[in-house]
Amino acid sequence: MTILLLGSGGREHAFAWKMIQSPLCDTLFVAPGNAGTASIATNVAISPTDFEAIKAFVIQEKVAMVVVGPEDPLVKGIYDFFLNDAALSHIPVIGPSKMGAQLEGSKEFAKEFLIRHNIPTAAYDSFTAETVEKGCEFLETLQPPYVLKADGLAAGKGVLIIQDLAEAKEELRNMLVHQKFGAASSKVVIEEFLDGIELSCFVLTDGKNYKILPTAKDYKRIGEGDTGLNTGGMGAVSPVPYVDAVLMEKIETRIVKPTIDGFQKDGIPYKGFVFIGLINVNNEPIVIEYNVRMGDPETEVVIPRLKTDLVALFLAVANEKLDEINLEIDKRSATTIMIVSGGYPEDFEKGKVISGLEKIQDSIVFHAGTKLDNGNILSNGGRVLAVTSFGNDFEEAIKKSYQNIDKLHFDKMYFRKDIGNDLK
Repeated sequence: MTILLLGSGGREHAFAWKMIQSPLCDTLFVAPGNAGTASIATNVAISPTDFEAIKAFVIQEKVAMVVVGPEDPLVKGIYDFFLNDAALSHIPVIGPSKMGAQLEGSKEFAKEFLIRHNIPTAAYDSFTAETVEKGCEFLETLQPPYVLKADGLAAGKGVLIIQDLAEAKEELRNMLVHQKFGAASSKVVIEEFLDGIELSCFVLTDGKNYKILPTAKDYKRIGEGDTGLNTGGMGAVSPVPYVDAVLMEKIETRIVKPTIDGFQKDGIPYKGFVFIGLINVNNEPIVIEYNVRMGDPETEVVIPRLKTDLVALFLAVANEKLDEINLEIDKRSATTIMIVSGGYPEDFEKGKVISGLEKIQDSIVFHAGTKLDNGNILSNGGRVLAVTSFGNDFEEAIKKSYQNIDKLHFDKMYFRKDIGNDLK
């Protein structure tokens, strides 16, 4: 098969790395890709949201499957675009329909879905600029800290957790009236704060059947000790050590199964990944959010642990035969540490020469924000590289990643030195 993978981050490099191991994959194109995908597949200079350019390329190259990495093309309806075009409708797209993608595209849609299908989640209400004062009154009914979420896509940065009531009211006005997050915060969801340990559950579904992938925990804050600004993710660990069979059974029966059943009840076409952000409150799993694609950097620890052929899994999703495949998982732990540009997640510089990649041993380096330039690999984003390692436990895996990071260099590079410390 000739396959087109959309995206340019560490998640897509991890997908590409796994997909080219499959005997079912003859040719892999990545649009637009990065320096890492360029070394194992063919990068194509097409934006993941330029559907007409994707259509022309798919027809020209006789692409037999499209795998969607990021959320933007899904929320904009690439699945429906293919389905409703006579020249493309026979080509499977791995990713949910536009309606399904609303689970990530709109926090309010996701909350209504959760309540409708009796899936445990925090109490909430949503507000617009017109109802901002009602929102302030609603805040007064809650205990601190206060959780404010921009309704739309804000690249993982649209959630504020605030201790002070007056500050929470001010930020609510900033989001709604002054459009702090642009159009993403034209509506804001306020919800009760849940105190517990977060984890991510990843599910692959064909709309009827599902497979639960390995659990992972990521680290969102830029600073050590989980301090500072939110980022797209600074590292991840899989499996999550404190998730036992009892908690996993609760997650499946109370959350995963009702979610997939909910797609069918609501008539939502869904063939792809469901990323369920959970919080474990006194051993009771509660949903914080849905994403409609794999997480990043969680993909860089979850996908390497899959022993099953990823392309075979995607074909089973396309043909609604996921129940016929046995999912095999590597028993070892995997960890990844994200190396970022100095200044990220605020202002940072690109174009720094990366050295030491050839010295890496016993780890996999997934490129997140890189590009090729005259034979040099340059930094090209906030999150630059993810260093993934295996170990018999997460501590051994973490140690390997840090040992290899010592061999890498670019100007102003930064990484957290405490990934996994909270799990020891």
